[in-house]
Amino acid sequence: MDAYTERNYTLLCDFYELTMGNAYLESGRSGDTAYFDLFFRTVPDNGGFAIAAGLEQVIDYIKSLHFTAEDIEYLRQKQLFSEDFLSLLKDFRFTGDLYAVPEGTPIFPHEPILTVCAPVIEAQIVETFLLLSINHQSLIATKANRIVRAAKGRPVSEFGSRRAQGADGAVLGARAAYIAGCSSTACALSDRAYSVPAGGTMAHSWVQMFDSEYDAFVTYCRTYPHQATLLVDTYNVLKSGVPNAIRAFKEVLLPQGITSCAIRIDSGDITYLSRKARKMLDDAGLPFCKIVASNSLDEYIIETLIEQGAKIDAFGVGERLITSKSAPVFGGVYKLSAVKPAGSDEIIPKIKVSENTAKITNPHFKKVYRLFEKETGKAIADLLCVHDEVIDETQPLELFDPDATWKRKTVTDFIAKELLVPVFLNGECVYESPDIETIRNYCAEQIETLWDEVKRFENPHTYYVDLSQKLYDIKHDLLKKARA
Repeated sequence: MDAYTERNYTLLCDFYELTMGNAYLESGRSGDTAYFDLFFRTVPDNGGFAIAAGLEQVIDYIKSLHFTAEDIEYLRQKQLFSEDFLSLLKDFRFTGDLYAVPEGTPIFPHEPILTVCAPVIEAQIVETFLLLSINHQSLIATKANRIVRAAKGRPVSEFGSRRAQGADGAVLGARAAYIAGCSSTACALSDRAYSVPAGGTMAHSWVQMFDSEYDAFVTYCRTYPHQATLLVDTYNVLKSGVPNAIRAFKEVLLPQGITSCAIRIDSGDITYLSRKARKMLDDAGLPFCKIVASNSLDEYIIETLIEQGAKIDAFGVGERLITSKSAPVFGGVYKLSAVKPAGSDEIIPKIKVSENTAKITNPHFKKVYRLFEKETGKAIADLLCVHDEVIDETQPLELFDPDATWKRKTVTDFIAKELLVPVFLNGECVYESPDIETIRNYCAEQIETLWDEVKRFENPHTYYVDLSQKLYDIKHDLLKKARA
């Protein structure tokens, strides 16, 4: 943690969290424990899965959660809050439990990414930041991974800082993109704060500053002989840019025995220009010189470029990644699933009912299992269970579609893994956030457990998120009571 991350975001909450907190205290409900699930309903870009990210920032936020004297005075001036409530805020800390899916895990609609079990005022006040952090980074991680998969093994660098929505959008977006498979970022602060490898080439202004394109290239090669990537489209890619790059490489790098070099094309018909440039480089005896492409790319453009035979070795992707331009909202929500009244040990399930069936919530304090085939290691389905249920891997398990209960399947020879892990217990952090390289490697490993059909960009197979029979019965009973 450094100066960038050490910020107090306690008042970064919707104002109604505070007014509800005051009302809970005034009505004698502040001692109740509330169970909230954070989940999403639709995968961005109509994809087959999303990627969980943002937990590390949630942990930092909860650890530093407190109201300053200035915060409390601000609230007092609103003349909405009792002095008892303001007094409570003076010693406010998170004292509850939090369970979460580790960052980098593939996630699916309607299953908890994060569950909070805490005194109701605490559970309400943390809502906004938890949604903000998980929604943003999961969105960018999901988009970045689509782009990385489209590149088919070619490195993808995140170039989006200048088009991001604010400083946090740039810095944390770069972090999420790296978790999801991007090779580097152009954002230096993301490197310093979160160890996302930063790098860069040059701007068109560098080339324009010199009397000639050739002088600009030679100067750069002399200054950075082991990181020479030359931008060749300031004037004319094929007539001046590539020829001058070839000349600079031959005169400066090759005499030193350096063969690590590249050109970058940032405009024009990338397929045509890259193919012509590749031939020029090869004919000049520079088959080792890489070609980097940038310029408003996304997964669909990259996929098309590769299909058309573009000779590109790496991509730089900016605005369409860092803003997830085609699907800029993740849509995670934070819904009450159960309540434990003060002084009671009974957990009472709660449900939100809607005429829109997609908005009907799954009640109760839950756990989530992911089932894997023993033979292939591939994920079969996710199963939502009541918190006290345990899956016996030695016995056949019947799964059914909760929306079409006649669709049933019995699975055997499987491994059941709980997805939600304890992060805070009784207000104490019991989870050590992995370093970013570990998260990134874990993400890649987990994506490999998904069938290719789930990873399609168009019309992906719908991954099954089922309910246990016990949970289904509880939900069905609550719906019947609501109708009555």
